[in-house]
Amino acid sequence: MAAIELKGVSKKYRRHIERPLATTLKSYFLRDLWHRRDDSKDVIWALHNVDFKVGQGTTVGIIGRNGSGKSTLLKLISRILKPDVGTVTVHGKVAALLELGAGFHPELTGRENVIINGIILGLTKSEIKSKLDEIIDFAELREYIDDPIRTYSSGMYMRLGFSVAVHIDPEILLIDEVLAVGDAAFTRKCMDRMNHFKKVGKTMVLVTHDLRMVRSWCDEGIWLNRGVVQMQGNPGDVVEAYAKETL
Repeated sequence: MAAIELKGVSKKYRRHIERPLATTLKSYFLRDLWHRRDDSKDVIWALHNVDFKVGQGTTVGIIGRNGSGKSTLLKLISRILKPDVGTVTVHGKVAALLELGAGFHPELTGRENVIINGIILGLTKSEIKSKLDEIIDFAELREYIDDPIRTYSSGMYMRLGFSVAVHIDPEILLIDEVLAVGDAAFTRKCMDRMNHFKKVGKTMVLVTHDLRMVRSWCDEGIWLNRGVVQMQGNPGDVVEAYAKETL
């Protein structure tokens, strides 16, 4: 059984189009006649008719240019967004590290945010309490854990977000490029934890611009191009095709 399956998935966003300013009552009622809107130009399709499966225990690297739909894809898998067309099926508990600070309240302390995020991700209060010290120590933020999150650097955000994500014991882990902001030592620490996830059969989906990581570390690669799956398969083959076409 697949851990993740997308069938005919499309997702659109509507652009905000400035309308001409009405300066008189007459122009207010007539401006739609003067400036008829072409609705097709107001819509951007971030993903179009996407089909793929991710097997249980598989590590998949998703590559593509900025704006190709990679982050939108992860948000659909994590159920932050819903598709406009098609279905997204996910089997297993999902932890997602998609954007720095996503889900954190800036005025609350790191400790308070860990507790709130744990509850949102499905942990009970007793489970959060039992994991709290481990989460704080893994993030290496003991000294700052009772400070407001708004005082944290981007690296501290990443540390805390990653630590929460990996300690809720997910079956599926989604990561969107955020490891790039961490220092080298902590990034190695994260990779060690992700290697452990691979060994115990967790499913992981990574959005990254690090082609060497996709080639050497992932079981499968997916190349997204303008919202369409250009290629899926052996990570080395996918990276080579992407590099020839775009780099």
